[in-house]
Amino acid sequence: MPAPKNRFKERLKQGETQIGLWLGLGEATTAELCAHAGFDWLVIDGEHGPNGLRDILEQLRAIRTESHPVLRVRCDDRAIIKQMLDIGAQSILVPMIETAEQARHAAGSVYYPPKGARGVGAALARASAYNTIPDYLATANDEICLLLQVESVAGIEALDEILAVDGVDGIFVGPSDLAADMGYLGRPGVEEVQMVVRDALARIRACGKAAGILTSDQKLALQYREMGIEFLAVGSDVGALSAGLKDLKNAFL
Repeated sequence: MPAPKNRFKERLKQGETQIGLWLGLGEATTAELCAHAGFDWLVIDGEHGPNGLRDILEQLRAIRTESHPVLRVRCDDRAIIKQMLDIGAQSILVPMIETAEQARHAAGSVYYPPKGARGVGAALARASAYNTIPDYLATANDEICLLLQVESVAGIEALDEILAVDGVDGIFVGPSDLAADMGYLGRPGVEEVQMVVRDALARIRACGKAAGILTSDQKLALQYREMGIEFLAVGSDVGALSAGLKDLKNAFL
């Protein structure tokens, strides 16, 4: 019996636009609720969200629908990534990638040797259903999806070299940090930033990699979808809850 099929990775290869949502609250019940809403993918945010290892584990357990969990780690630390894989994450998003060397390090972290340098401890882990998946070690690499986040001027300048790194399935463009680095803090929607974003997304797709982005601006989201972006996040649990509460309040006050 092989490792569980990564349907999200499979659909990226097919060029479908998968619609996602960011999970920033760090709560398993919230993750479960969002999963039942029917999004294609959900990001468990280990970078900015208040998430420890066990918080992430509980959210992975809570997402039991067709929604696929994508785990954003806080940095490209090999030990952290190893733990996240062992608790069952199959799709890893690594932030703040600025060089091909960083990209190669991230790829080495997610794959077992000889392709990478992931430590072997799956016999004790949820990833192998606690050693009840006999072919896990032989098949795990095939089902890992590595996404790298490029979100600075340096990252954009090194994009072609990053795209050439073996084992990278997709590139996620981070517009908020990119805007800040370009001198437009808090204004990712300005045309100067969007020109760079659109060019990067087009270059990613032209190289045969999946392109992704997050925006809560519905106009921009529709434009990205028209471009054929493969993984598009259209909001967050925080934003949806806040907007829903305000709408309810405003209906009566």
